Amino acid sequence: MNLYPLKFTSISKEKIWGGNRLNTILNKDFDPTAKIGESWEISGVEGDISVVKNGFLEGNDLEELIEIYMGELVGDKVYDQFGLEFPLLIKFLDANDDLSVQVHPDDEFAKEKHKAYGKTEMWYIIDADKDSELMLGFNRPMDKNLFLDAIQNGKLSEIINIEKVNSDSCYFIPAGRVHATGKGILLAEIQQTSDITYRIHDWGRKDSKGNERELHLDLAKEVLDYTYEKKHKTDFESKINESSELIKCPYFNTNIIEFNRSMEIDYIDLDSFVIYICLGGNCDIQTEGEEPVSLSKGETVLIPANLKSLTLAPKQNTKLLEVYIQ
Repeated sequence: MNLYPLKFTSISKEKIWGGNRLNTILNKDFDPTAKIGESWEISGVEGDISVVKNGFLEGNDLEELIEIYMGELVGDKVYDQFGLEFPLLIKFLDANDDLSVQVHPDDEFAKEKHKAYGKTEMWYIIDADKDSELMLGFNRPMDKNLFLDAIQNGKLSEIINIEKVNSDSCYFIPAGRVHATGKGILLAEIQQTSDITYRIHDWGRKDSKGNERELHLDLAKEVLDYTYEKKHKTDFESKINESSELIKCPYFNTNIIEFNRSMEIDYIDLDSFVIYICLGGNCDIQTEGEEPVSLSKGETVLIPANLKSLTLAPKQNTKLLEVYIQ
């Protein structure tokens, strides 16, 4: 039987800073009494491998599918590089409180210390409260000694760049860049397959057992990129009924597609899977010889690499993130 657009069961992650907007805005069906901070939409992380929920492959996990279909599913180049490990982790994140100030290692450091991949990521802001902020990068020229001095004197917030955020904005966070999501933000996150985070500061919070979460300053100071960047927000122009570029990096490409009419999509020159993340509206994904697969706000779908042409048929104005490896 032929491969088809694959939908997966969302994996909920309860967090000390989580809320309920994954349910109320993105139509998830998680426990409404729990603080759900993350919904893992497509994951190849060990212990949290995504499981198919539609079609004849229902009940199979992503690693099993890669083992069977190899390059037909993920693309020959992707399979040759990553084998059975799916290279991206797709999440929705609901910050009902400030997240920790943190940093992620690059591939070289993560391989040496953890035998894992590093973590470069991007955020697309879906919804934000009026005064929501995030921390990203430093607000002045910086080095390790200046950073450690700020930590020791309780002045970390004075050296980190703080940005007001709005819905439909985009931020790229390469490995090594200090960052923290502020409260009141709902976002889509696209990242390398990695769950390595070095916490620098956690606002003195305590868990349900009265314990503060572990910090990792010794590791963080070694992987931080102290480069001062004047600008962090990604400029982009979304054009109706076109695929418009958001982020292009060695680990993933992300575009935004806003459309109100059917679009014929051609991936004949792309040797990669494609992921659609629905940010608004709903549409049908039509492939030759198969029943249409519906996609609504808050849902994510994996388009196998061997599906080179398809039609996106909107039922109303629809907005997708389009993700692949090039």
